[in-house]
Amino acid sequence: MLRLTKKADYGLMALKYLAEHPETPSVSAKDIADTYGIPSQLLAKVLQRLTKVGLLRSHAGMNGGYALSKEARTISAFEVIHAIDGPLFITSCTKGSKSCEVEPHCTVKEPLARVNDSIAGVLQSISIYDLVDHETAASRAKSHQLVSLTLM
Repeated sequence: MLRLTKKADYGLMALKYLAEHPETPSVSAKDIADTYGIPSQLLAKVLQRLTKVGLLRSHAGMNGGYALSKEARTISAFEVIHAIDGPLFITSCTKGSKSCEVEPHCTVKEPLARVNDSIAGVLQSISIYDLVDHETAASRAKSHQLVSLTLM
């Protein structure tokens, strides 16, 4: 069964959270971890990895934290998963592994390679923006708008 790791799940959740809070310059790993009830130390490692590959920016200091390094529409779920879990393989022989003894006679290698490519294509077509709950994000943005007062 194809299954993402918990780290990949947490990475997607964190980027979704950041995309839902564009009004905040940076968000701490603890805030994200507390929101979703996930281990903060593990999430911190995931966020550091995503920063290292350029999907996030980190800000040091008292109000430091993490922010998306580019628009949520331009970050795919595939990029996040690949950055955390590495290449997507549904079988060990999909990408030229020489460890399979039956490879010369294998009748499912090519069909499985197509399945692998299809899954990768779907993940590449899903952006972090697509994962955002737009109604919640819109209501949050409205609550953060400044109120204009006119004195007479």
